[in-house]
Amino acid sequence: MLRRGPRPLLLHLSLGMMRSAVSSGAWPIWNASWQSGIAPNGSGPNGSGPSRNGDAEPLAKIAGRVAQAGPGAESCFAQALLREVWAQDRGFLAGIAAYRRHPYQRRMEDPPAVWAEGGSRLLDYAEGSAGPTVLVVPSLINRAYILDLMPGKSLMRYLAAEGLHPFLLDWGEPGAVERRFSLTDYIAGRLERALAAIGRPVILVGYCMGGLLALASALRRPDLVRGLALLAAPWDFHAPDADRARALASLLPALEPAMTPLGALPTDLLQMLFACLDPFDTPAKYRAFARMDQSGTPARLFVALEDWLNDGIPLAAPVARDCLGGWYGENAPAEGRWPVAGAPVDPTRLAPPAFIAIPHRDRIVPPQSASALAGLIPRATVHRPAAGHVGMAAGRRAETELWRPLRDWCRTLPG
Repeated sequence: MLRRGPRPLLLHLSLGMMRSAVSSGAWPIWNASWQSGIAPNGSGPNGSGPSRNGDAEPLAKIAGRVAQAGPGAESCFAQALLREVWAQDRGFLAGIAAYRRHPYQRRMEDPPAVWAEGGSRLLDYAEGSAGPTVLVVPSLINRAYILDLMPGKSLMRYLAAEGLHPFLLDWGEPGAVERRFSLTDYIAGRLERALAAIGRPVILVGYCMGGLLALASALRRPDLVRGLALLAAPWDFHAPDADRARALASLLPALEPAMTPLGALPTDLLQMLFACLDPFDTPAKYRAFARMDQSGTPARLFVALEDWLNDGIPLAAPVARDCLGGWYGENAPAEGRWPVAGAPVDPTRLAPPAFIAIPHRDRIVPPQSASALAGLIPRATVHRPAAGHVGMAAGRRAETELWRPLRDWCRTLPG
């Protein structure tokens, strides 16, 4: 066993068990619904309607066959349903077992760090290059190496190979000092000092939460930023579902007993919050992984991405409070009430040209949330990759869907 499994493992196993118990216990209601021609997922008896993760479709097909069986159909339906539920459970556990024993290990060596402060480092991916300078800013929640994941799946190395001079700001794990940091400390402090360390104006690229940090920095220091690229950056946290955002924010008081003594929101609790966005996504993707050729490239990429997801870092408690309470609860950015160093972050004042990537299959940052920001920024080029939040950055089609368009836009900037 080389790894434990999806994190937090107990939560994912409990959600899978709960789903199976509900599916098994509610079959009389489901059977009645399907016999009347309406399946629980909104499809007809043949399961032709949309399904969020593909699990409802085989159940609907079972019901469609049984509906034509005549007398005794209920017993047949119950048996077929239980067999399908058990098969899905076995597939989930098989996927976890395959992931735990997969031999892939990330062995990418970091490039030299040209600046460091606390746990943060500025990594130079093209030392001595005269190409356009790019500074990539990742989220504070996950490790920066999603942008340098594995051979052939590295945005940073791709940009360097294409003649640009990319730097990556690796935030690192928060130590004693960073656990007291607010968003202002990260933006007006550490990020701006990293910009100054490069010594010349850059194209600033922010990924996910890093996009908000990059936007605020570009507004504060237009002298250091000649272009801003925002990759799946959220803005309207109440789009498209304000109630769900407020429900996430309402968990903040329950998290305080863990955050207060540690000075940070622990990784497993962060992962729990992400699991709430799509509780049954993990079982579905692990079932799909169990069916893959374990020696193939898609399986190695799956393991690399899952290793990165499970290699999270804690979030400084003041930042966690700002994000959950201010962003998700109050929707402060979209309401014009998110201040950095005392000044509101106003994207309508952005001076340099911008590139906005909005992946249309993003479930972490809904396209409606990112589109709200694109509509406020002057001189914005909007790009819509046919990908998800992580796949856009490091998936199988990342080069086509994001890397090349981003490279081409960077080359259009003067200077």
